Amino acid sequence: MKYSKIPVARSIVALCVAKNINHVVISPGSRNAPLTIGFTHHPDIKPFSIVDERCAAFYALGMAQQLQKPVALVCTSGSALLNYYPAIAEAFYSDIPLVIISADRPIERIDIGDGQTIRQKNVFENHILYSANLHSELVMDAEATDRKLQQKQFESQKHNEREVNLALNRAIEKKGPVHINVPFYEPLYDLVENVEVNPLQILPEIKERTYTKNQLETYAELWNRAKRKMVIVGVAQPGAVEQRFLEKLAKDESVIVLTETTSNLDHPEFFTRIDTLIGPIEKDKNSEELFQALQPDILLSFGGLIVSKKIKAFLRNFQPQQHWHIDPKKAYNTYFCLNKHFETTVNSFFSNFFPLTNTVESDYAEFWKDVKAKRQGRHEEYMNEIPYSDLKAMQEIVPRVPEDYILQLGNSSTIRYAQLFEWKESLRIFCNRGTSGIDGSVSTAVGAACVNGEPTLMITGDLSFFYDSNALWNNYIPNNFRIIILNNNGGGIFRILPGNKDTENFDTYFETKHELKAKPLCELYGFDYEAATNPEELSEKISRFFTTSEKPRLLEIFTPRKLNDEIMLEYFNFMKS
Repeated sequence: MKYSKIPVARSIVALCVAKNINHVVISPGSRNAPLTIGFTHHPDIKPFSIVDERCAAFYALGMAQQLQKPVALVCTSGSALLNYYPAIAEAFYSDIPLVIISADRPIERIDIGDGQTIRQKNVFENHILYSANLHSELVMDAEATDRKLQQKQFESQKHNEREVNLALNRAIEKKGPVHINVPFYEPLYDLVENVEVNPLQILPEIKERTYTKNQLETYAELWNRAKRKMVIVGVAQPGAVEQRFLEKLAKDESVIVLTETTSNLDHPEFFTRIDTLIGPIEKDKNSEELFQALQPDILLSFGGLIVSKKIKAFLRNFQPQQHWHIDPKKAYNTYFCLNKHFETTVNSFFSNFFPLTNTVESDYAEFWKDVKAKRQGRHEEYMNEIPYSDLKAMQEIVPRVPEDYILQLGNSSTIRYAQLFEWKESLRIFCNRGTSGIDGSVSTAVGAACVNGEPTLMITGDLSFFYDSNALWNNYIPNNFRIIILNNNGGGIFRILPGNKDTENFDTYFETKHELKAKPLCELYGFDYEAATNPEELSEKISRFFTTSEKPRLLEIFTPRKLNDEIMLEYFNFMKS
């Protein structure tokens, strides 16, 4: 087996392998050659080559999202590293483990006018769990006898090995991004064979906190007295919560459970469409009275970030007496009333908490379940009468997605449309909601598809797609990957938001009106392409869209630019009746 001649490069590869980090996304470069050599020659590493570093980082993020373990990223020095930042921020807020390994120039070459150098030390400090800044290592000849130089080399090696261990362990233990910055002296391409690689190893420690009966009794007493309890679930991995706990919540007449598409929790008693519940109340003449009836005594939340702006506004204005959040790592005070952070897993919390709770008589759940049923009827009425539009297209798409697909959603309009529909329980649904940006959503979906081995569908808007079209520039996209683009010739989300929508300034600088089509990109990257411009074409094209193919497929659905916002805004007026 071939190794880089530079010891630190060998140590990094060996420690990644030892900690089961075996998926590595590499962007071509020269300064990172020692790392590229080591990773691509190791039999236990699965290397991937992605040229565009921003796409590479989101590609790795999609892989880590599916694998639920760290994925490594390797790039050269200079501005290449900065292109990782959007994905690093997303990983930081979404608790996705990424290991960023950047090559660098030796410290004496920084800020002297040398090529491809920037200040890489701690460059991600606001959105990183650990920054390991390694020492440069001189490659010494075997016959070198300078004992002081040998000692210095030994100390640098041990410092580097410890820092690499600490960084990798933090990614594993805390589930988030870490950065290892490695300055290399030239020569960069020299190889050695069959050398023993035995770096210092520090094992990760994953500790799960548990709460005792005494610690939980006070909260159980509050729970047992409360007649109105609301549970809100944000972004969560499929299967994150045991079914017995979901059944317990569903049967409690003093509890309503609100979930989103990205919660990946399904129960017929849960409220899966938050905006359909809240939005019509905002429009109702008795909104104050209805909001007071919905206001919980206790709010219990878990999972990641929430999409719905409406539930945030409601709970900030009609605050619960108690808000508790369950998460091993962090708790955001989203509603400005957080009382308690239970630093543990949801399953651990419920297994210790529920034995202390009692049944409470209440009409809270029954009342709102009746409202939910009526809203479903109004939803169906509205969808049957609206003209061809984004919302009408989503109505056609939702039931056609085959069971057991991985569904990736773009941000802005797409994720909000998705919240208004009932999706099949078997689907596993994801979206980059950590920072909620449109950058990298297609790359994330491609990365996910490359490792999950299952059919994957990406639904996105036109601006998201074109912004991240380099996501298709790689050799790893499987034939069962599908993309649906809702192309309304601009940023449709801005037409839904308040503002003067019919001016040249708005068209150019907010909505970003365009006439782009995805067909040339499909020809360039080897995708089968279909387009739909009306309901009949959409029904025909989507009926065969998910059949087996020899290439990945893309369906571009063109919708009227100036009609979508009117239909969306009228939806909640119609629902209130």
